[in-house]
Amino acid sequence: MPQHKSAKKRVRQNNKKKLANKSILTRYRSAISEFVKSIDLGDKKKSQELLSLANSAGSKAVSKGIIKRQAASRKISALSKMLN
Repeated sequence: MPQHKSAKKRVRQNNKKKLANKSILTRYRSAISEFVKSIDLGDKKKSQELLSLANSAGSKAVSKGIIKRQAASRKISALSKMLN
């Protein structure tokens, strides 16, 4: 356990940021899994909408520094191939 006031504050800040990052990452992963489910069902129109949502969720995760830009780009490219 931290003893200094600044260390205690840093623990609080880290926990708060961890929850925010987890929320964004969960949203990104959920968007991808929803897209994959719609592909399995064969609903092309719904899949296109979900691909757009996954793309925006990935872009947000990249802008927040949660995932790397190339990783998000690679994932969206793979999902696009699945759609086509």
